[in-house]
Amino acid sequence: MTVIRRARAEAETDEREREVLGRIERARSRPIRFGDPQITMAHGAGGKATRNLIEGLLVPAFESETLASLADAGIVTIDGLGLALTTDSFVVKPLRFPGGSIGDLAVNGTVNDLAAAGARPMALTLSLVLEEGLSSDVLRTEVETIARAARAAGVEIVAGDTKVVERGHADGMYICTTGLGRIDPRGRLSPSSLRPGDRVLVSGSIGEHGTAIMLARGEFELDAAIVSDTCSLWPAVDALLEAAGPGLRCLRDATRGGVASVLNELARASGVALLIREAAVPVDPAVSGACEILGIDPMYVANEGKLVAFVAPEWAAAALKALRGVKGCEQAAEIGEVRTEPAGMVIVETGFGGKRVMDLLVGDPLPRIC
Repeated sequence: MTVIRRARAEAETDEREREVLGRIERARSRPIRFGDPQITMAHGAGGKATRNLIEGLLVPAFESETLASLADAGIVTIDGLGLALTTDSFVVKPLRFPGGSIGDLAVNGTVNDLAAAGARPMALTLSLVLEEGLSSDVLRTEVETIARAARAAGVEIVAGDTKVVERGHADGMYICTTGLGRIDPRGRLSPSSLRPGDRVLVSGSIGEHGTAIMLARGEFELDAAIVSDTCSLWPAVDALLEAAGPGLRCLRDATRGGVASVLNELARASGVALLIREAAVPVDPAVSGACEILGIDPMYVANEGKLVAFVAPEWAAAALKALRGVKGCEQAAEIGEVRTEPAGMVIVETGFGGKRVMDLLVGDPLPRIC
């Protein structure tokens, strides 16, 4: 009788799980509408509010097939030449933080969007919005930082603009960039290309940038040796394309909303399920400790030098080996795989053997991190 009761209990648990997942799937399949009465900081955090703003208002208004793909860079073909084009704005606070500054982010964040599209970064435009009263020394330092980061990323700044706004209106400076890259023929990447059995790789330990920004603000009585991971991802992408180009399905740099947002976006775009092994995700102990104290999951914390790669199973070992050979990617790991059900959802195998749904970020625990 004990065996029978156990079997019945397990069957009832499985049925409840299917019911819950079914309700979530039905709710997520409804058309997205933007109906918020006003903009909040959550609309810039990379989670549900951001998705509602983009998919519920911006994409329908502009009626662009390229934009509707929700990739980090748009792909255009001119006289047979494939080009990637992206634009970004940077409003990080504070301007300087352990491991980098707004100048580093402006270059690396833009070239990383190009790299994640499978494009070799070629050129940038740069727009500076400066606040009245900004120290000339601060401006000079950031200009030098931008120039240095551009040289390291192998891109040329070819155009720009400068505006000045009244004191108190720009937190010192904001930076806007546009990047142009050339599509690399070694890979054919698409946000909708994931297939059951594909492996999910991450290029290193996660959550360092967002945690470094949080601690730099001095809002919490925490002290830890955590620095931002800001850097160009093209060397990592170049290595992946060389080692496993035909097997690469899609790449994403995990910025706002962290790895969790990337996984959810691509699960929905491809109509597949993703099974992630929590214990396999690399997280620095200092980052893990800070996030635990603050009640934040590192999977939702922003990165500025980490990517998520989706690779066909027969190419996964070569891709992982190539990543680990790139400076800064020594902790690259395989963290999960693509499944068929429940479609459009991310399921996490916890360290305790259970499972949970990993949804998009709700709210804005870490505003202004890029």
